[in-house]
Amino acid sequence: MGRPKRQRKKFSKPTHPWQKERILAEKELLKDYGLRRKYEIWKMSSILKNFTNQAKNLITIKTQQSDKERDQLLTKLSSLKLIESNAKIEDVLSLTLKDVMERRLQTLVYKKNLAKSLTQARQFIVHEHVAIGDKTITAPSYLVHLNEENNIQFTQSSAFADSNHPERLVQEKKSEVKKEKSDKKQTAKETEKEETKKDSKPKKQAKKEKPVEEKKEDKISKNEKTETKEK
Repeated sequence: MGRPKRQRKKFSKPTHPWQKERILAEKELLKDYGLRRKYEIWKMSSILKNFTNQAKNLITIKTQQSDKERDQLLTKLSSLKLIESNAKIEDVLSLTLKDVMERRLQTLVYKKNLAKSLTQARQFIVHEHVAIGDKTITAPSYLVHLNEENNIQFTQSSAFADSNHPERLVQEKKSEVKKEKSDKKQTAKETEKEETKKDSKPKKQAKKEKPVEEKKEDKISKNEKTETKEK
């Protein structure tokens, strides 16, 4: 048996360790997407850099091989739902890190209301509770394809596969409560707008009436002055 293959890093670290703007942005991403450490951010950013570097090279070169590689890159990104099917190679340069983070399995499990929070979604994936079709996936950073998005579910051997599980019932109730609160807020905003419109109309009329009264008072004062002069 030969020497086992050496596992190398699949990401590149930032060039400068102390950059305030970058550090603050990474902290926000850690909170927003429930990440464990910054290595996951650097991994997604390196994937994004590979896509953008390929697009830059393919824009400048025009050969049969470049056309083939261009079509392959566009089909790959459209299958990941990062770009539309009718997009051009220039649209790849407008991709951001958040676009890639939205396609991670951890975020999609949370958006499908299979978990209460992003940390719980991560726990379900690592503990082999989540599957795409018949295949169990234990990597939270797995980029989900468009065809696989509707097949995200709990594994058959998992206890959460039962819809009557108490953890899932709590999640469904919370989602219903959130919908009711959002509906109430919208109705309250609409009623406030209608009331403000009704209140604004009489105020305008009162403003218009004030100068008329002032004019009458000015005329009366002028008449009084003329009478005093005649006397």
